[in-house]
Amino acid sequence: MTPLTPLRCLHRAVDLFGSKVGVVSGDKQFTYREFGERAERLASGLRRLGVDKADRVAYLSFNNNELLEGYYGVIQAGGIVMPLNVRLSAPELKAILQHAEPSALIFEADFAPVIQELKGNCASIRKWVVIGEKGPEADLTYEELVASGQAECADIYAVDENSVAELFYTSGSTGNPKGVMLTHRSLYLHALNGGLLFQDHGTMVDLHTIPLFHANGWGRPQISTMLGIKQVMVRRFEPAGVLELIARHKATHMSLVPTMANALLNSPALPGADLSSLRQVMLGGAASSPELISRMERAFGCECLCGYGMTETSPILTTSCRKGTVVYQDDAERYRRQAMAGWPAVGVTVRVVDSNMNDVPRDMESIGEVVAAGDHIMAGYYKEPEQTAAIMDGPWLHTGDMAVWDEEGYIHIVDRKKEIIISGGENISSIEVEKAIFAHPDVFECAVVAAPDERWGEVPAAIVVTKPGTTLSQEALVAFVQERLGRFKAPKIVRFQADPLPKTGTGKIRKNVLKDPFWIGKEKRVQG
Repeated sequence: MTPLTPLRCLHRAVDLFGSKVGVVSGDKQFTYREFGERAERLASGLRRLGVDKADRVAYLSFNNNELLEGYYGVIQAGGIVMPLNVRLSAPELKAILQHAEPSALIFEADFAPVIQELKGNCASIRKWVVIGEKGPEADLTYEELVASGQAECADIYAVDENSVAELFYTSGSTGNPKGVMLTHRSLYLHALNGGLLFQDHGTMVDLHTIPLFHANGWGRPQISTMLGIKQVMVRRFEPAGVLELIARHKATHMSLVPTMANALLNSPALPGADLSSLRQVMLGGAASSPELISRMERAFGCECLCGYGMTETSPILTTSCRKGTVVYQDDAERYRRQAMAGWPAVGVTVRVVDSNMNDVPRDMESIGEVVAAGDHIMAGYYKEPEQTAAIMDGPWLHTGDMAVWDEEGYIHIVDRKKEIIISGGENISSIEVEKAIFAHPDVFECAVVAAPDERWGEVPAAIVVTKPGTTLSQEALVAFVQERLGRFKAPKIVRFQADPLPKTGTGKIRKNVLKDPFWIGKEKRVQG
C-alpha cells in the first residue's frame, strides 16, 4: 500500500510539470523541477543540522519560496513544519515556541529584532537560520542550509501516513493558541478532495494572497502543486501591490478574507487596474455578505465564492460553488447562496445539530452547531488531550460555529457559539447585524458585540468605521438596519471610530478586544 503524504503532490509536479514555471517569489522564479530540488536539498540539509524524526521546524516568514519549500523539505526530513503568525508579538511567539519546542527556527532577516528577544528564552531551538543577510542572531543562512544538502527524492514508502506533518497554532481569538496536528494522510486527502474544486488547471495562476500560516493560505499550495499550477507568492498583502501582481502575472485565482476584499474594493488603485485574467475569488476566514459578493463580482469581473473550514479541518469543509440541483431565481438569490458557507466538499460530512447531537430541521431557521467528520479532521491538539477531548465527540469535531441549513445541504453560519447575543431571551446573530450594517454605502467595516443592559440583559453594540469623506449618524444607521432586520436586532449602541478595527494576524476582527470595554465592572454571561 502506498502511503498518503503531501510529498506525492511534489513528486507529481516534478514528474509531470518539471519544466513549467511553478513558483514565483518576488524577482525569482523556479520551475517545478528546480523547486523540487531545492525542497530535497533543504530536507538533506536539515538532517545534517540534526533535525530528527518528529522534530518541529518553525518558520517566521512572510510568503516566499523558502516558506513554500518548507512544506515539503521539512516533512521529507521527517520533521514537522510549523509556520508562525508573523503578526504576533515576541511574548506571544515565545509562549508558542516554549510549548511546541522546535529544534530549529527559520526566519526572515526582517524579524532579527524579534529573534533577539526570543534567543535565550527558547532552549529547544538548537539552530537559528536566517532567510537573507546573516546577522549575529543566526547560525547560518537559508541558502547555506540548502547548499549543504543533496537532491535526493524522498522514499515515500518509509513515511507513516498517520504521523504528524504540520503543526499550526490557532489565532487565539477565543483563547490561548492551540497547536493543531495535521497528519500526512489528512493533508494528502485534503489536496485530492480540494483539487476536485479546481477547473482548467493548465491555465490557472494561483495568487497566494493570504499568509501561508493562515488556514486559507496553506490549504491551497499542496493542491496547486499537485495539479502543476503556477503559484505566485504575495509577500505581504498591500492592495495596490496585489492589483499590480494580478496584472503582471495574469493571475486567475486568489483567496481573501473579507477584510482583504474590502481593502481591495476601497483601494485608490482599483479603477483602471487590469483584472481581465481573473476567473475566481474565494472568500473565507470570516462570514461574508451578499453585498460583498455583489461588489466583488462587479469590481473584479469574475466569480466570487465563499468557503468554510478551520485550522482543525485542514481546512476545507464546504464551499458555495454552484450545485447542480440548485436553480438561482435571480442574481439576488445567487449572491445569497454564494455568500453562504455552502455545501460539503468531497471527503467530509457536515451536520448542524442540537445539544444532543440530533440534526436540527433543514428549514434555514432552526439554529444548531456545525459538526464535521471525515478525511480532513486534525489528529488533535498538541500536548492538549483535554482540549482535544472537549472538541471531539467520537469522529465528530465540534466547530463552535452556529448555523442553519437547508434540504440541499447548504450551511449558513449565523455566529460563533460564544458570540450569539441573548437579548430579552431572543438569540441575535452578530453576523446578521454586521451584514445589515455593512450594506450601508458609507460603512467601511464594522463589528457587532454583546453589551450589558439592565433591562434586556444584553443588547447589540456596533463599532463602525466609515469611509473617508462620509458622514453617518447613529440614528441614520439604526434606521437603515431596521429596514432590513427586526427592530430588536438593530444595534442599541453605535460607536464610530476613525482607526481600523483591531484584527488578528489572519485578518479576523478581534471582537473580544472590542467587547471587553463594555463589560468592565459587569458580570459577563457565560455560555456552554
